[in-house]
Amino acid sequence: MYTEVNGKKQYIQPYTKEQVDDMLESYGIKIKRNKLYDHVYVANMCANDYLGKSVIDENHLAMFIRDMIDDPDADEGFIFNRWYADQMYMDNPIDWEDMV
Repeated sequence: MYTEVNGKKQYIQPYTKEQVDDMLESYGIKIKRNKLYDHVYVANMCANDYLGKSVIDENHLAMFIRDMIDDPDADEGFIFNRWYADQMYMDNPIDWEDMV
């Protein structure tokens, strides 16, 4: 994952599932509608695009994750569809055998 800092691409280490789970727990954030790794995708997408900008710190990142996952307007599968669309747009092949 890369983010742009001062006009240059900078690599950022993606969050693991365990790190996201620990972050949410440390800030007392409970998620009701999470499916599989949706919260991990949202954490990494937000960290890559917004952390240190409009999402100022990890506490706000944890709240963003909850808001995205528990959005009452988002139908089930919304986050997965977003992840899938991102993969297709970036021409990242998906090894479905590894996913199942």
